[in-house]
Amino acid sequence: MSFTPQNVLRCCLSLACTLLLSVLPAQAEVDALVRESLALVEQGKPQEAFDRLAAVETQRAGDPDFDTVLGIAANDTGQFTRAVFALERALTVQPGNARARAELGRALFALKDNLAARQVLQEAKRENIPPEVARKIDDFLLAIDRNEEAARSSIKAYVETSYGTDSNINSGPTNANVAVPSLGGLVLTLNPSAVKLKDSFYTLGAGVSGRYVIDPRLSLIASASGNFRFNNDYNDFDTNQMDLSAGAVYRLDKNEFSAIVQVGSYSADNRGVRDQGGVVGEWTYRPDEASQWSSYVQLSSLRYPGQTVRNAHRYVLGTSYATALSGGLVLFGGGYFGSENERASGVPHLGHRMAGLRAGVQQSVNADVDLFASVGFERRHYGGADPLFLVTRRDDQSNLNLGLNWVPVVSWRITPQLSLMKTSSNIAISDFSKRVLSVTVRKDF
Repeated sequence: MSFTPQNVLRCCLSLACTLLLSVLPAQAEVDALVRESLALVEQGKPQEAFDRLAAVETQRAGDPDFDTVLGIAANDTGQFTRAVFALERALTVQPGNARARAELGRALFALKDNLAARQVLQEAKRENIPPEVARKIDDFLLAIDRNEEAARSSIKAYVETSYGTDSNINSGPTNANVAVPSLGGLVLTLNPSAVKLKDSFYTLGAGVSGRYVIDPRLSLIASASGNFRFNNDYNDFDTNQMDLSAGAVYRLDKNEFSAIVQVGSYSADNRGVRDQGGVVGEWTYRPDEASQWSSYVQLSSLRYPGQTVRNAHRYVLGTSYATALSGGLVLFGGGYFGSENERASGVPHLGHRMAGLRAGVQQSVNADVDLFASVGFERRHYGGADPLFLVTRRDDQSNLNLGLNWVPVVSWRITPQLSLMKTSSNIAISDFSKRVLSVTVRKDF
């Protein structure tokens, strides 16, 4: 599990609320429904407990024992607004119910009402509670402070470098001899620089990002980054990429909406290869503290200096889902589709439609090490027959990434990684595979 204010708060509340069980009346004095529902929560079945209690809430509302357990179950199922209503009813009848107060603090925190959460938790601390519970309340009050700090206007930066080997730095085919149907099947020999080349490389990169908080819901954001890659032997394939973005983010309850303007450039051998500019709109929905949906639309214009016939408009629509499970396991997956439409007339073979899938997993080994793996697949269908090969091009591209993130000290990260890519194409010069093994060292500021 990553070290975030939310996770710290969750862990602290779990332990503190266990210690506060003694605040509820003895089980002999609690009716069977409340007792059994509390047992279900402690067995990891909060949804079952919530369903049983919610079914009779109208009749039982106002019973502090019932409302306390209903609030606990609502919290554990991510229904924080329902939890607030139930716990406030419990505290109206039992102002000294420390567990109800601690759970109310948890619900308010989840609803991002940090001011109210702090007040409630401070009141709970003033109750006649064990010293170890008071210490835990101090811990999640500190977590609230950290969460508020993260929500303030800020500027962050990083620098990184990597070293590795690439089995195919130019994404070239293995076979230098290619039959060209438009020339009657004549076999041509590709220039050596167009065939698969292996080399070692190193990269230098840096970036800066900023957030200006206008109010708790609305923020302005911007970022700039650059990455430079240098090959050991084949310097003609050295590359650099620069990206700039700016936009706004708006939060509403469990939803976050962003609109970003992006521009970027990609160069090889110090010559511009592609310039890109466009906008991205994204909607992120977080149903609970451990999962989120993200859907986006990207509209961009691609320009190729010196090859204007390749200029295109690109449209992509996609969605993804991520969830954090127990034991530090994170799963994510998503899909997208779109098109890249040529701007010039008479060259339909330069435009294509695309669709892809992505999935991955991350597992925390300990507080300093995470293992990760991801896979992806993209299919591309082009718009017309290639004038040289006389077939309509179709590509299937797959990739696999395996690695780990190691944080030896705060703000430093080391990432060894293996990346495999294969593009299967019905046009020989577009069919290739590559393997990249690298180690990246990053420093965050």
